[in-house]
Amino acid sequence: MTISAPPEAVWRTVLDQVEVVGRPSWYVRTIGCRDARPSGPRPLAAGSVVPGFRVTAADPPGSLALDGVHRFSVYSLTFRLVPDGAGTRLEAHTDATFPGVLGAVYRLLVIDSRLHRVATRSILERVRRRLATSREGYDRRQL
Repeated sequence: MTISAPPEAVWRTVLDQVEVVGRPSWYVRTIGCRDARPSGPRPLAAGSVVPGFRVTAADPPGSLALDGVHRFSVYSLTFRLVPDGAGTRLEAHTDATFPGVLGAVYRLLVIDSRLHRVATRSILERVRRRLATSREGYDRRQL
């Protein structure tokens, strides 16, 4: 998805959205996420934790890599920000394994139902909308 804002503005908005991705917290607790409470440095950097994810790498404003573990899956989510002529291309890449029978059932419910795709796409859309509704797509004073 291309967003009409510079990478630095998109980066800040991605960080804001990742901070809330683990909500609702009851879901994170129910599925037994390894990382259930926010901790670590802010703004997000390697070692930071948001519910459901641990930041494994942060290279502002180019990429943010997260991983997570819960009782049904081991997964990763990586955001890449690529400057282009129209602003910034924002990409989200995911990967997961689903061990055991319960993992296979969870995969059916989350991946095969396309719920995962909708959830990932909604993060990108929230970033785009937030920047589109701010003054001129971003606040130049923050750069």
